[in-house]
Amino acid sequence: MRVGIARRRHRVSLETVSLSLPFGIGSMSWKVDTIQKKAAWSLYVELVTRIAVQPLEVDQGLVREAMNSLYSLFGTTREVLKAAGPDVGASRDSVGGIAITVLNNGLRPFLAKWHPLLQAWEARRPVGDNAQGIKLKLIFFLCLLDGIQKDFV
Repeated sequence: MRVGIARRRHRVSLETVSLSLPFGIGSMSWKVDTIQKKAAWSLYVELVTRIAVQPLEVDQGLVREAMNSLYSLFGTTREVLKAAGPDVGASRDSVGGIAITVLNNGLRPFLAKWHPLLQAWEARRPVGDNAQGIKLKLIFFLCLLDGIQKDFV
């Protein structure tokens, strides 16, 4: 993340922010105002404190917890944006627009692919020889989560 700073007579203020977005969506820059800054901070805290963006070893943690944590970001983001009001914007170069883009173009496709696979695995609860194949798929899923983690941290 790059930050543009203006110095005004012994006072430093944040003017612009540039950042790379997760899921290969690209990067964005925008001028900061107080409302967008507060909304961006709320969303940042929600993102970086989730189990899904922390290292998750194959035999540690719960994949279901990570999936639910990612899914709950939709409701959390809606609440943050609604509380901030229309001043956070919906344009591509606003906190609101960035948040909506990350949800719809990044997180939604990821969850649409992996949620049904996890549900199917949970329904079967494999044991014996079949468990190895499922474990390999879970390892792959964890690698994808690792990619998300690197995007957000």
